[in-house]
Amino acid sequence: MLITALLLLIGAVLVWLTLRDVFETVVVPGGSQALLRVAHRVVCTLLPIWRRFSRGSISRNFAPFALFVSFLIWVALLAIGFGIMIFAVGASFDPPVTSPWEGLYVAMSSMGTLGVGTSVIRGAARWVVTGAAFCGLAVITLAVTYLLEVQTSISERDTGIFKLKTAAGDPPSALELLERYAALGTTDMIGNILKEGRDWCVTVRQSHVSHPSLIYFRTVGTGAGWPASLGALLDLALIYQFLIDAPDLRGLAILLRADGLQMAEDLARLINLEPIATSADASEFKALRQRLGKAGYPLQPDPNFEALVELRKKQAGCVEALAQHLGASSAPLV
Repeated sequence: MLITALLLLIGAVLVWLTLRDVFETVVVPGGSQALLRVAHRVVCTLLPIWRRFSRGSISRNFAPFALFVSFLIWVALLAIGFGIMIFAVGASFDPPVTSPWEGLYVAMSSMGTLGVGTSVIRGAARWVVTGAAFCGLAVITLAVTYLLEVQTSISERDTGIFKLKTAAGDPPSALELLERYAALGTTDMIGNILKEGRDWCVTVRQSHVSHPSLIYFRTVGTGAGWPASLGALLDLALIYQFLIDAPDLRGLAILLRADGLQMAEDLARLINLEPIATSADASEFKALRQRLGKAGYPLQPDPNFEALVELRKKQAGCVEALAQHLGASSAPLV
């Protein structure tokens, strides 16, 4: 009886820890804080191996593979937990379950709602099998729901990247975007870009903070990826705040910089990245200002280039850390 009770306790604890980790990873915003943290450990384990064989970059297959491995581990842990419990009450089965391997088979067939063949189940074993079936179905449902949510979030993020890439190049540059709009005679649409950029930063920040695995998802055709797009938007806001004389857009630029910086800092902090020191020079801003003037933009008189350099270094630190962590390029200033 003591051994049976101990096995039931071990199995129940393993099942509880696994279910809690699945729930906190898939449902609760901000990533799992549970003991197991399977998804986080899988990423931390696979990331250096993946980089070693892909020459430092992270391909579009990494995040889906890591997520698939995480779900496999969750299912395996549930099967082991229920298998231990079924082995503990094996005498309640007819024919009886006499080995841990038989218990694991019964648990897996129950989790897959396949049943246990011609076995007759009595007593407490009925509740263990029922629990295995319910938990297996719940995890599969959560997996499907999570995949749909991931696809939706990635689609929203990449829509903004594609739109920016068309006008700003790849990797995107705020200066190239401004010169392109000036050449097309559509500079009056810059305000819409600042508004949409702010919406994009808030949307991506909310979804990626809620589900950190989204940080590692990449889509074919997005080129440099989302860190470069974020860097270009921050540069655009910086230019309109301190270089271009457009009072009606200055407020939008300030708000975009605030949301973009918050997004970069939150996502970098989420995966334990420290800002990286970036190089910037006043001559770059002087060259940028000269090109903006040639493009026809009204310029603010006597900007403080040294202050601009410091602000650019500060905002580019987290963006550069994210870009290097993902093996992607960042947005060039000029």
